[in-house]
Amino acid sequence: MAFDPYHILRAAHVELQVKDLERSRAFYDLLGFIVTEETPTQLYLRGVEERLHHSLVLTKSEEPAVHHLAFRVESDEDLEKLYDFYVQKGCTPRWREAGEEAGQGRALLVQDPFGFPVEYFAEMENVESYNQLYHLHKGGAVRRIDHFNCFAPQFDDALDFWMGELGFRLSEFVESDDEPRQKSAAWMHKKPSVHDLAIMKGIGPRVHHIGFWMEDMTSIIHVCDILGGAGLHEHIERGPGRHGISNAFFLYLRDPDGHRIELYTSDYLTLDPDMEPIRWSNTDPRRQTLWGHKTPDSWWQEASSVVDLSTGHTREQLTVETAANLHEFIK
Repeated sequence: MAFDPYHILRAAHVELQVKDLERSRAFYDLLGFIVTEETPTQLYLRGVEERLHHSLVLTKSEEPAVHHLAFRVESDEDLEKLYDFYVQKGCTPRWREAGEEAGQGRALLVQDPFGFPVEYFAEMENVESYNQLYHLHKGGAVRRIDHFNCFAPQFDDALDFWMGELGFRLSEFVESDDEPRQKSAAWMHKKPSVHDLAIMKGIGPRVHHIGFWMEDMTSIIHVCDILGGAGLHEHIERGPGRHGISNAFFLYLRDPDGHRIELYTSDYLTLDPDMEPIRWSNTDPRRQTLWGHKTPDSWWQEASSVVDLSTGHTREQLTVETAANLHEFIK
């Protein structure tokens, strides 16, 4: 039985701060998101098969950033346990009452020990799924949220935190060949797929990308045609291609504020409890692109800043070297 102290179910939604709400709306409309609810300053979006109120929130702001990454848990009891857990870690979690985020029940919002703004919730309003309403599908018909990928300078400590204390399972990792071997990236899951959360060693805390599931490879290629036809080809950063890691067929896009979106399909089942994680050498170029084509420098270097929940502004970013000095503080 997997270690599961807080019954975290899956990556569930993200809130992105954007400068021009209408411009962002037009972009995500081409990808096929459904608008569940809107206000003058926010859009609540979901994929065509999703039954919860939203998986993507766009919030108008002067400062583009990731406001929070949200995970669903099984019950309110798990929220209470998580509150106590984060207090013990020296964090300052706060409660968000039902309805503070549209469609959502009571939630826990916290800046974790590594600077990431994280939300946990158990209940959210159910809405109509468009899964078989094919006549209402539009654009790329994005299906559902899949995962988050983050740059964490305190990589080893963050990996211990998410696996050792929050009970995420490791599916794949990148490691050096020389002794002592050191991991530099890891893919972790709660739902039975390759990942709900990936972390990579790098300047942060920053969110590298948000992954959304697509129906098949053809639907991803169709998005390329849509963006090309609309004269928005410059939003295509990388792909389409095939990852070695996760086996996923992918396309990376940059939205109008530079937030990176991955359209993702074709990974594999990770349900079996005795499944061993897959190791990749950090010298094997196929880990990133199985077919061998080069990854653009922007993909390695650029990512979204995160919000400091105590100030409302973007959080200061640390280098790996600076973060190493915080090791004892985190422990």
